[in-house]
Amino acid sequence: MAFQLSLNTSTIRTTPILDKIRIAADVGFTAIELWHDDIDQFVSCGGSLEEISTELSRSGLTLATTIYLGDWFDSQGESFKRAWQECRRRMEQSAQLGSRYIIAGPPGGEADYQLGASRYRELLELGKEIGVTPAMEFLGFVDQLNTIEDAISIIEGADHPLGCTVLDPFHIYRGGGTVESIAKLTQSQIAIAHFMDTLDSPQREQQHDAHRAYPGDGCFDLVRYLTLLELVGYEGPISLELFREDLWAADPVAVCQTGFRKMQAVVDQVGH
Repeated sequence: MAFQLSLNTSTIRTTPILDKIRIAADVGFTAIELWHDDIDQFVSCGGSLEEISTELSRSGLTLATTIYLGDWFDSQGESFKRAWQECRRRMEQSAQLGSRYIIAGPPGGEADYQLGASRYRELLELGKEIGVTPAMEFLGFVDQLNTIEDAISIIEGADHPLGCTVLDPFHIYRGGGTVESIAKLTQSQIAIAHFMDTLDSPQREQQHDAHRAYPGDGCFDLVRYLTLLELVGYEGPISLELFREDLWAADPVAVCQTGFRKMQAVVDQVGH
């Protein structure tokens, strides 16, 4: 299988959005993930969604996901109303830009799984109406909803054919899960597979986004990760996602070139 290489634009977070798109295409990525905060900032400064769409079209990049939806899972009252309105706005924005998926984040603390599953079903129905599919993300550093199994519990509880999640080596590792749990998912339950390495120091429980590493520079079995993706029939992109201030301060072209090269080096090991 020839994996498509994608850039999650958090990797070069401080670069202007249109430059992010141009750099990704010039380096050789075939897909990209955009953040709504970047989109909104561009629009607030006089830009338009049409300009972003035009640049995406010119670049030839597929918009794999937009990121993210928050506070929808188990918020209540006015907080929920505001969150739901914002979810709708971002989903409409995502659909207008041509993304198939939008990432829906989990709560940070104790989670009401039953309510969250019900809300996820409602979110999927709203996305079906708008034209974009929300992907339920687990995060390794939140109190709950931090493993593949947690995401599966929400997907199964929602009981919706479009239910899906986001895979991420850092979050699998940080949440104390195992890469082998990918085998519990079906092809349609994986919206996108993020791609980076993890470090063996500091201790897993002390790590956060800044401890993500370039592929091949850490301890995660990325070859097994890709092999399992192949085995479940995943055909979407693998997307470089690094949250590091040192990389944000560096040359974005060099960061992307390094990331692309290291991604390809791991991909080349699959099946050998």
